[in-house]
Amino acid sequence: MYLWFKAIHIIALIAWFAGIFYIWRLFVYHTEATSEEVKSTLAVMERKLYFIIMRPAMYVTLFFGFGMLYLQWNAFASTTWMWLKIFLVILVIGQHHMANFYRKKLLEGVVYRSRRFRILNEVPTLLMIIIVILVVLKPF
Repeated sequence: MYLWFKAIHIIALIAWFAGIFYIWRLFVYHTEATSEEVKSTLAVMERKLYFIIMRPAMYVTLFFGFGMLYLQWNAFASTTWMWLKIFLVILVIGQHHMANFYRKKLLEGVVYRSRRFRILNEVPTLLMIIIVILVVLKPF
């Protein structure tokens, strides 16, 4: 059963991160758009991405991730890499919710520079790289 949990966790994780990567790029386009029609279209895309892909993928990722922790708690509880991974996942969840915050602000017409979203687009990449290295190498 553990391997099924792992497979589903990885599939959901890929969908979740795809959404996280894409939503920040949509925000860049949103802030650079000059046409209200384009901004409206992007707002629809952002809403659908967040609620139809990102949110369900996050829930599935977390459910099966916690399921794996539960099934193998004795093996994971004393490993430093797992606790660091959990901390980094909390940061990813924060980025996820931050995306929704900015999505709502853009809907309200708040103006941001696209540079902000370009920078925020790099954060999940760094988190993903570190998490994958921790999970594969289990350095400590």
